[in-house]
Amino acid sequence: MVTRAQHLPMPPINAHVSSLGGSPIRALLALAQDPNVISFGGGAPASESFDVDGIGKSYQRVLEEHGARALQYSSTEGEPELREAIAARMTHNGLHSEADDVLITSGSQQGLGLVGQVILDPDSIVLTENPTFVSALQAFALSRAQFRPVDTDSGGLVPEALEAAILQYQPRAIYLIPTFQNPTGVTMPESRRREVADILARYNIWLIEDDPYSELRYDEWTMTPISADPRLRQKSLYLGTLSKVLAPGLRIGWIRGPQEVLDTLATTKQGTSLQTSTIDQLAAVDWLTHNDLDAKLVPVRAEYRRRRDAMVQGLDAVLPDGYTLNTPMGGMFLWANLPEGFDANESITDAVQAGVVYIPGAQFYVADPRPSTIRLSFVSNPVETIAEGLERLGTIFR
Repeated sequence: MVTRAQHLPMPPINAHVSSLGGSPIRALLALAQDPNVISFGGGAPASESFDVDGIGKSYQRVLEEHGARALQYSSTEGEPELREAIAARMTHNGLHSEADDVLITSGSQQGLGLVGQVILDPDSIVLTENPTFVSALQAFALSRAQFRPVDTDSGGLVPEALEAAILQYQPRAIYLIPTFQNPTGVTMPESRRREVADILARYNIWLIEDDPYSELRYDEWTMTPISADPRLRQKSLYLGTLSKVLAPGLRIGWIRGPQEVLDTLATTKQGTSLQTSTIDQLAAVDWLTHNDLDAKLVPVRAEYRRRRDAMVQGLDAVLPDGYTLNTPMGGMFLWANLPEGFDANESITDAVQAGVVYIPGAQFYVADPRPSTIRLSFVSNPVETIAEGLERLGTIFR
């Protein structure tokens, strides 16, 4: 028997959140789950780079030595040993930090969401590079933020354009990926980082510095985070992650920031997840204690560089005459500009049918999207698979 209640409409849900929709990139990547499709789309590290044996031993040691603790609730801020290890790693990389400066998150994506909830009000203006990381825009959009682009060139954000945008829009924050930027792979040089720091030091604006890729450098040099400038200590939120260097399945990220904001971030985190997995945190600490991360990254960097070079060289026979390509000094992505008239959105269906996936570049813009751009990830596939994927791609663009 059909009751009256079964005909009632579904109760309403949050109108703003439901209007945002999902990530078009993640929807596209779902097509790449077909084992016959070669994906140049996602930002996933190479699975064969994972230290499965070493991580397994870490979990075993943690359960044997700290079993009850590892399976119990823990603090929202994170395990003390992990906070100390992360602070030491940041200091090693040029950003002096103490354990109390660190809040552990379940991946840096949770960190972006927490930052958006804590520092942004409805209609707060966030300045961004254009194009930029789509999932950061998703996180900040949940707080009803508004986005404004700042001009970029081959060296990243243009300092003069940044100051002009600050004066024009009176923003709450600027979101930057200064090292091996996603999606373009561009790295901001040291001199420009100092110029950006000089500008930010003069204004009451948050710097949200996202740094998931800097450990994946292909030459013997490092770039100092913008957040390392002491003048920005009380207005910088720096996000990092172990996803790209250890394993994304661990879901270990962090936020480094002023203590007053970390307290509010922790309170906000309590309302959504209480804490980051205790056993995962302790396993990460154990792995970092028993292994040399720098030594582990040497062969990974070398292999990723080999894959980058293979894709760069192979694309010349694939992309149409007149294309331009950014060859990054590290990270995971190539950014190609096709000649005017090409629309990467229109070509993606044909690419999937040919058995290869890329990401149309227009998805990454906050304004004035360029349909002739594409992002290609080179780290997920071995050189032989890259060659096969490029051959398939050539049937689309050639």
